[in-house]
Amino acid sequence: MESLGDKLAATRNEKGLSFDQISRETNISIRYLEALETENFSVFPGEPYVIGFLKNYGEYLDLDVQKLIALYRALRIQEQPIPVEQLLKSPPKFPKFILPVLLILIVLGACGLGIRYLILNRGNSQGQVTPSRTSAEYMMEGNSMERRLYKNDFVLIPVGNETYKLELYNLGEAVTIRTPGGTEILDLSQEVNIDLNNDGIPELRVTVSDFAKNNPDMGALVHFYLVDTAVYTGAEIEQNTSYATTSVSAASTTILPSSISAYPFTLQVNFQGYCMFRWEILNERDRRDRTERYFQRSEVLDIQAQNGIRIWASNAQTARLQVIGGGRTVPVEIGAAGEVVVADIRWVRDEENRYRLVLVRLETGT
Repeated sequence: MESLGDKLAATRNEKGLSFDQISRETNISIRYLEALETENFSVFPGEPYVIGFLKNYGEYLDLDVQKLIALYRALRIQEQPIPVEQLLKSPPKFPKFILPVLLILIVLGACGLGIRYLILNRGNSQGQVTPSRTSAEYMMEGNSMERRLYKNDFVLIPVGNETYKLELYNLGEAVTIRTPGGTEILDLSQEVNIDLNNDGIPELRVTVSDFAKNNPDMGALVHFYLVDTAVYTGAEIEQNTSYATTSVSAASTTILPSSISAYPFTLQVNFQGYCMFRWEILNERDRRDRTERYFQRSEVLDIQAQNGIRIWASNAQTARLQVIGGGRTVPVEIGAAGEVVVADIRWVRDEENRYRLVLVRLETGT
C-alpha cells in the first residue's frame, strides 16, 4: 500500500510543482512540506499542526483529505511502542532486605553527584559572560519581504511618504509583534492584516511561516506583504483610464477556488482575430500604467499579476483567455462576438477569510 509521504510526493511530481511554489502559495514552510513527504513528524510543534498542514497540503494537491488523515493516523498507530509489561518477563524474586539497601545506595550516590555538579558549575560560571545578541533593523524593499527575526528585531515598512516601524516583541507560545496600531499575536501559519496609519484600511499582511514554541533562539520566519486595499474596502480602483466604468456587475465568476492567501497568477490571451486589447495591473504600486495595442490572429499575450488585472477588449470573442496559477490552467470566457468588454480578474476575500480569484464584468457606456 502506498504510504502517506509517497502519495504526497508522487502527486506533487505529477503536477510538476516545486516546494518553493507550494510554500509561496500555501504559506507552509518548505521544511514542513518536506517533513510531510518524508514522514518526519518530529519537526512539528504538535500533532494539531501536522493535521492542519496535511489538510492544507492535501487540498492544494486535490487529494482526498480524509484518506490522508487516515493514512497518517494508521502510521502513528504503527509507531506506538509495545507496552512494557509485554516485554518484561516475570521479575526475579529477591530477598526483602536487598531493596532498602539499594534505595539507600542510590540516594547517597545521587547526593554525591549533585554536590560535585554544584561545585564544578560554580567554578565554571565564574568569569564567563553569556554573549547577548544585538537587535537588528530591516527595511522592506518592494511589496514584500520574508526574513527570520529574533526578539527585539525591527522591520521598517515604507507606505507612501511614511515609514512605519514594527517590532518582534516576544517569542513564546506565539509570536508577538508590536505595530503602530497595537500588539498582534500570531500562531504558526497564521496571518493578520494590519492598519498601519489608522485609517480603517489594512495596508500590510503579516504571516508567520516557521517558529518553535518557547524557543526564542530559533527566531521566527515572518513574511510581510503590502496588500491590495481594494480587496478590503470593496471600492473600485480609481477610474483614471479612458475606458472608465460606471458600475460593477452584481455577478462574478470564480476562476480559481478558495485559498488561504492571494498568490501570483498568469493571464494568457490567445488572439483568434484582429482585436484592440488594453490591460492594467491593479493596485501594485510600481505597476499602475495601462498598456494597449492591436493584436492579430495567432498572437499570444502573457500578463503576470499578484492582486488582479483589468482588461478591455474591442471584440471579446477574438480574445481567448486562460488563467494559470496554483498548478491549474482554467479557460475564461469574457463575452460574445463583437462585444466590447471591460472586466477585472482579481482576488477577493470571502466570509470565511479565504481568497478566490474571480472574473468581474464592469458595466460600460459603449
